[in-house]
This record gives sequence, structure tokens and C-alpha cells, in this order.
Amino acid sequence: MITALLILVIFAALVFEYINGFHDSANSIATVVSTKVLTARVAVIYAGCFEVIGAFLGTHVANTIGQGIITAEIVTQGVILCALLSAIIWNLVTWYYGIPSSSSHALIGGLMGAGIAKAGWEVILFDGVTKKILMPMVTSPMFGFGIGFVFMVIILWTCARARPNIVNKWFRKLQLVSAGIMALSHGSNDAQKTMGIITLALVSNGLLDEFKVPTWVILSCAVTMGLGTMAGGWRIIRTMGSKMIKLKPVHGFAAETSAAAVILTASHFGIPVSTTHIISTSIMGVGSTRGANALKLGIVGNIVLAWVLTIPVCMFIATILYRFLPV
Repeated sequence: MITALLILVIFAALVFEYINGFHDSANSIATVVSTKVLTARVAVIYAGCFEVIGAFLGTHVANTIGQGIITAEIVTQGVILCALLSAIIWNLVTWYYGIPSSSSHALIGGLMGAGIAKAGWEVILFDGVTKKILMPMVTSPMFGFGIGFVFMVIILWTCARARPNIVNKWFRKLQLVSAGIMALSHGSNDAQKTMGIITLALVSNGLLDEFKVPTWVILSCAVTMGLGTMAGGWRIIRTMGSKMIKLKPVHGFAAETSAAAVILTASHFGIPVSTTHIISTSIMGVGSTRGANALKLGIVGNIVLAWVLTIPVCMFIATILYRFLPV
């Protein structure tokens, strides 16, 4: 039976998805805007369309979110609502200060915190959390940095004898392709997390007999994230596109291509990685080919601090919400 609480949970999930879209729009378009390949308004529309397409590439990540973090039997509408609210709060705080934090880890932390508040630490599926959350949390940014650095070195070596204006002309065109692929990869991973949450809510309410993402859930999450991306999160776009390092089209192409390769691989294996972490470290890896001084370490330090704090802070917020909200 459809209840008012279930409707509220689905509404909160779509609000989170919309915020995720504009909070993480920088992941897809920061480099293409900062290099002036596209205007900001055109870039968010361009990325939003690819985000929608990416959301239809599979449901492996949704299955991990819905079944691989906490014991499904203890999940109630109240647990899911508190998880969503904690992630929404953290996303809005980090967006306000222009810090590119992970919406994925915010949602995961909220789900863990609300689950613990309801039934204790034993509800955490530590094997799944370790293998598909914590290990990728550490390794995926390393892959982003390393692949970005190596790819940029290869490009520099290949184009060493070319005239700078010719290189710039070609990579302005190529960056249109890489920006589209980056948006596609973001949709393939991030949109699925909310799909998993809504499907989990439907299962816990008895409307689904098994965990299988309905088509209407995929469509609603895809469109909502696309609309959120089109709204544009300008504060975070400025941080990633220019405050960390000054980018040219060749750097933008290398960073986006490297990050998209890591994210699409993770999506294929059902690993809910942080697209924010990966594109940020890819930019750092690409930028480091210009020397350590090219990176603005103060900005980088703030970003890393937000990464470290996201899961524990969202666990804490969700725990407090579950204790005090009448759900």
C-alpha cells in the first residue's frame, strides 16, 4: 500500500537527485567552461542531456546501494528518509562554501548512520562496505590522479613538435567529446544511487517482491538529475575549473577522459565511486605535469578535508535525525 511516508521518501530522494545534479554538475562541465570551449549555459544543457542517457546504462550500482551497505531487513521508510535528509544537508552546506564533496559518500554515510541508530552496528555489511565503498574511496582517486598524469604526459610527448595554436584548436574540439563522455559516466554512476534508494523504499514498503529497479524509477531519476545539472552549481564549478589550477583545452580533455574511464569501469562492476573525487584528482594529476607549484594546495587541502569528513559527518547527522524525527 502506498503511504504518505513512502511518498515523502520518494520526494526526498528526487530532491536529493536534483541537488546531486547541480552540486556535481562541476564534475561534468567545470573544465569545458574554464577553458571557454563552451559557455556555462550551453555546457550545463549539453551535460544534462548526456547525464540522462548515462542513467540508462545499467543498474549495477543501484543494486550495491540497495543491498550491499546495511541489512535490508531492518530498512524502514524512516531509515531511508533520515539518510536522504542527512545527505541533502551536507550537499547544501558544501555547495554553499563551494567545496566539491561527494554526494555518493554523503548518501552512503547517511544510510549507515540511520541504520546504526535503528538497530546497532551489526546491521552494517562490513564486507560489502569495505570492498565496494572504502577501498574504492581510496583507490579510485589514486587511479584518477595516476591516469590523468600519464595520459597528459603522453599527449605532451605526442604533440611536442606541434604548434601551440594548432594543438589548442584540435583539443578545443576534442574536449566537446570528452565533456560528453564525462557527463555520460556521471549519469551512469550517480543517478543509480538514488534509483537504489527508491527501489529499497519500495521493497521495504512491500510494493516490490524483489530488488529490481522499475523503469519509472530509472526515468524519474535520470530526468531529475539532468534538470539539476542544467541548473548548474556555479560555486563548485569555479572551484574545480579555475581555483585548483589554470586549465587549457588539452588539460581539460586529458582530465575528463581519464576520469570518465575510471568512472565507467566502476559503474560496470557496480562500485558506487565518488565522481567528484575522481575528476578532482584527474585535474590534479593533469595539472601536476606543469610542476607542483601549478596546484593551489590550500584549495586542494580543503577539498581533501571534505572528502575525509563526508561519511562520518553524514552518519552523525542521520543518527541525530533518526533519534529526534517521528519516523
